Amino acid sequence: MQYMILIYSPNDAMDVSPEDFAESMPAWEAYGNMLRERNAFVSAAPLAPPTSATTLRVKDGKTVTLDGPFAETKEWLGGYYIVNAATLDEALEYAGKCPGLQMPNAAIEVRPVIDLG
Repeated sequence: MQYMILIYSPNDAMDVSPEDFAESMPAWEAYGNMLRERNAFVSAAPLAPPTSATTLRVKDGKTVTLDGPFAETKEWLGGYYIVNAATLDEALEYAGKCPGLQMPNAAIEVRPVIDLG
């Protein structure tokens, strides 16, 4: 089964210096390598900050486009991994090793991916 590991960061995480970002890269690379070694890696990607988002809604039967995120939150979705795991416990084990969890006030959400095929 596939699970999505969603990495939420506090809003102030967008203010990370280039030096701090570069310093964190080996941990992220090691995490990806660990998932690959266990044949769990499916895909992953960081996301641009919420300020770059465009939100679509339907109002009065017409699609309306809004700049920016729809919700005001104290956290933002910074990226994701999709992993293969036999059980939720295995997916939680992978999520618990994610470097994003080490950021102050960060959160990791794990959800099963529904197979529509």
